[in-house]
Amino acid sequence: MTLSIIIVNYNVKYFLEQCLYSVQLSSKKIKTEVLIVDNNSVDGSVEMVESKFSEYKLIKNKKNVGFSRANNQAIKKAKGKYILLLNPDTLLEEDTLNKCILFMKRKENIGGLGVKMIDGNGNFLPESKRSFPSPIIAFYKIFGLSYIFPKSKTFGQYHLSYLDENKTHEVDVLSGAFFLTKKNIVKKVGLLDEKFFMYGEDIDLSYRIKNAGYKNYYFPKTKIIHYKGESTKKGSMNYVYLFYKAMSIFSNKHFKGKNALFFYFIIHFAIYFRATISVLKRFFDETIYTLVDIMIIYFGSKILKVTWEKYSLSLIGEQKILPNEFMSITVPVCIAVSIFFIFINRGYEKYVKINKIIKGTLIASIIILIIYALLPEEYRISRTLIVLNLIWTIFSLTLYRKILGIIGISNFKKIDKKIAIIGDEFQFKKVKNLINKTINEKMKITHINCLKISSEKDFKKLKDEIIKSINIHSINEIIFCSKNISFNHIIKKISFLNKYNMKIKIVPEGGKFIIGSDSKNSKGELYTLKKID
Repeated sequence: MTLSIIIVNYNVKYFLEQCLYSVQLSSKKIKTEVLIVDNNSVDGSVEMVESKFSEYKLIKNKKNVGFSRANNQAIKKAKGKYILLLNPDTLLEEDTLNKCILFMKRKENIGGLGVKMIDGNGNFLPESKRSFPSPIIAFYKIFGLSYIFPKSKTFGQYHLSYLDENKTHEVDVLSGAFFLTKKNIVKKVGLLDEKFFMYGEDIDLSYRIKNAGYKNYYFPKTKIIHYKGESTKKGSMNYVYLFYKAMSIFSNKHFKGKNALFFYFIIHFAIYFRATISVLKRFFDETIYTLVDIMIIYFGSKILKVTWEKYSLSLIGEQKILPNEFMSITVPVCIAVSIFFIFINRGYEKYVKINKIIKGTLIASIIILIIYALLPEEYRISRTLIVLNLIWTIFSLTLYRKILGIIGISNFKKIDKKIAIIGDEFQFKKVKNLINKTINEKMKITHINCLKISSEKDFKKLKDEIIKSINIHSINEIIFCSKNISFNHIIKKISFLNKYNMKIKIVPEGGKFIIGSDSKNSKGELYTLKKID
């Protein structure tokens, strides 16, 4: 047996299915076994593997035992000379495995191999190549110096961002999303450390391989897509906790003395620092427009109050001063009622529609006027002023949202989907049917006819058609049908679409779903139905 491919799955059925289709194509010329370890998924992953990939070995865990332990279960059963740890949310080119095995055979003293990874839109993923997280390198990363000075050999060490991403390099750390090594090396350095539940196990294994005298290589002559379908979104509290906990385990294991103490301090500072930033960012993202609404309504009410008092003086020759309770009680109550009804009418969702704001405010206005009418006479201040405040609320909130939409603020600029499906007539109808049944929103669907891409000339012609369609139809999402276009062509060529800010998705030949990814920091997107006609 030449190669054992090990995939640990947890509730990413459709990403796993597409991954396995790509594995089938990429391993045709290699004697390969595939071992899938399912960590008690509840999304039908096990049933899918049993029905569509029954030739593969499936290990079914009764609970989520973590990434390291699950991989170790399969490594112990693996018979291949080479072992590939592969994430289920990845997509291989048809020649990925051939190229990697050939490189491993030709390179002396090689311990591990990683490849160039891109997200679903063709953007390079910097975690494809990394150095070991020493205390000083961790310091540079935590305080953003590696981000500010990515090309610096001093500050850019964490992701080795000063190295050309298109050239082969000897590196320290390989990503667990695609980690190719040899069975005899694993026997020598040991299995994955099961103290690492999620994150960090690839760093630890890379470290032990290098310490044993072997070399790890970053190999960009082939690329894979890493959707991050099962990853915790970066910036979330859970990601921060799991990632830095893994770094803490690594430091306790491999650093001694002052280095260990400094690393311990840096890691724990990072946990609290990043957690605080994460909480503040989430609070800001979720409340910013609510706070803006409150300020606009309040200060508008204050101006109306002053104007009303001056108007009363000019009209009847006597200035009627409203009681303090108007601004301290009446206005805040009206604001609270308005905000509440805007919220329950989904007025603060992403891509909010103006009519939701108007609807929420109108309901609030009716409630406020009913309450006002029921108050005793002595507590009524001015019905006219109340109505003016409600008019101001509707007018100001809708106006500033409209302005933000015009200048392109994403929350208020609803972009209709304009999708181009690339494939033959049958694939086009099939995918269009799926989309129409899945997406409940306005969209325009265009067909770019493509029978089979078999050469660079064919792809250049298709590329021209895609660009033409983008310019004519303002396409903002492209769906490739892999029956007509190889994974090789899709993965190698999609980067030309980066400048168009395009969403890119793929339909596997044997699948009844569509998968894509918005960015390197977000989970993969999925269009699917449980059953398609």
